[in-house]
Amino acid sequence: MRGRGNHTGKPLLPEDLTLVVAAFRQGDRAAFRTIYDLYQGAVYRFCRHMLDDEAAAKDAFQDTFIRFYEHREELRGDNVRSWLFVIARRTCLNMIRSRRKTHEAFDEGAHAWKEDADVDIALREQIERAMKVLPPALREAMILREYEGHSYQEIAEICSIDLSLAKVRVHRARLMMRKLLAAVVLHEK
Repeated sequence: MRGRGNHTGKPLLPEDLTLVVAAFRQGDRAAFRTIYDLYQGAVYRFCRHMLDDEAAAKDAFQDTFIRFYEHREELRGDNVRSWLFVIARRTCLNMIRSRRKTHEAFDEGAHAWKEDADVDIALREQIERAMKVLPPALREAMILREYEGHSYQEIAEICSIDLSLAKVRVHRARLMMRKLLAAVVLHEK
């Protein structure tokens, strides 16, 4: 999100973000709105990819920003983006655990990617299916790296793991995706 604008459309410089974060810690709603506008898309996409369920993703997204606001005084430093992803990650993992406990049925037909119209729909569906197969730890690493553009260091911080483990998880996720999608590529030829 570096260099992206706030809800007024003006670019938000790093020193401005520091001021916004300080105001946010004090409960300033306009500062919260600025942070929300900066990161809402990325946080929602992360939740959507992690949970692969639009309704659950919306719930996780909303819970993330509620917890973010409620615990604003605990924010250390200015790395709001990483802190938001830590909260979103915990929220999504708790929902995944809850889903496993209740053995809810998964509605395959309720899921669709709504991004580029130019992307081949069949391939997109295959990628979605492959992502569902990845274990949660590998899926989150893949989403954070490939979809949200986080650095390995940021992934390590968000997931509370060592840098080397963050790299390993992304690498393993890529290998699994290659294996899962190899059949699709061969079938297309």
